[in-house]
Amino acid sequence: MNQKQPIHYSKIGVLSLAHMLNDLYSNYLPQMLPFLVALTPGFTATRAAILVSAFTITSSLVQPLFGYFLDRQGKRWLVYVGTLWMGIMLSLTGIVHNYGLLVLLAALAGLGTAAFHPQASTMVNVLSGDHKAVLLSGFVAFGNFGFALSPLLLVPLFQAYGLQATLVTVIPGILVAILLLLYAPRNNVLSGSNTAFSVVLRSLRSAAPELVAIIGVIAVRSLAYTAMLTILPLYLKAQNLSNIAASHLVTIMLASGAIGGVIGGFISDFYGRKRLIVGSLVVSTPLFFGFLYTQGTLSTIFLALAGAALLSSFSVTVVAAQEAIPDNKALAAGLTMGFAGGIGGLAVILIGCIGDIWGLTSAVTVIFLLPILAGLIGLFMKSHPAARSQRLAAR
Repeated sequence: MNQKQPIHYSKIGVLSLAHMLNDLYSNYLPQMLPFLVALTPGFTATRAAILVSAFTITSSLVQPLFGYFLDRQGKRWLVYVGTLWMGIMLSLTGIVHNYGLLVLLAALAGLGTAAFHPQASTMVNVLSGDHKAVLLSGFVAFGNFGFALSPLLLVPLFQAYGLQATLVTVIPGILVAILLLLYAPRNNVLSGSNTAFSVVLRSLRSAAPELVAIIGVIAVRSLAYTAMLTILPLYLKAQNLSNIAASHLVTIMLASGAIGGVIGGFISDFYGRKRLIVGSLVVSTPLFFGFLYTQGTLSTIFLALAGAALLSSFSVTVVAAQEAIPDNKALAAGLTMGFAGGIGGLAVILIGCIGDIWGLTSAVTVIFLLPILAGLIGLFMKSHPAARSQRLAAR
């Protein structure tokens, strides 16, 4: 009979708090876009998409490299250095007046979150005992709440003090980096394996069909998610909504998504990863169109439900990949939270071009069709017994 693994709630709490700030920073640039459009003549939807993509690509595409590196030799310092680095780079964006330099700062900032996510998610996985899906869902939910808080906090700040107020936003990064330096776990979470690269390749090859399906789901879902964060504020502004009102709608969508992520972790534990992933994504599209074609309170309710459905599979896909290659958890986190998201981030530029050529309404329509496409890709995932069923069978 296997000994029950302990759960380190306090350390998971510290990492979750850091994840909230990390993802608040990750949703930083989209909050600047309406102000950049107002201040910069000729700032198009394509330029906006390129700026957000620069951050998304560097924060995502290099994560598998960090993941492989961390599976071999865990590096605790990456969680606090990555957080501080991202805070510093983003705090400089508001005082830069050259578009090329702004894109460079965005790309450099992305490296900070690329360093943080594989190490932090691996720490949470190991610290979570036998409740990995639920506790990782909580960790991810904190990140999603950070995304939700970003428009709620940053838009009023920029509205009141201008974009030069970005300089003060480095302060939370410094404080959380110090917190991680003092309290991030120092136990065997940090020791990596000495698995040879050839063994890792064999593991990836054997799990390739499963991983391709999971990465495909995440890439399309990430495209929808990142495109919404980029284009939706511009669309709402074009509908004569104020920056504050638009930020409230985005916050509602993201906060609902954070709650949906926790609920999704529970549901997947009872009914299986594939059912939750496919079902939630397929139902997202009609809910988003319900938001688009209704008004008032009903429209807001549709947006909240759509956000919850879209993000309910966020942590579940990470756990599914970690279960596919269990000896390379950080690499799995890098592939899912990083590489797949980077592919989606790169494709956002195409959505920006659609907005410039055919209008923002056309771009939003395309974005809202993407979740159902991700759900259809999810049909190619393998069906595994639900985690709860496996635990009951092991008793």
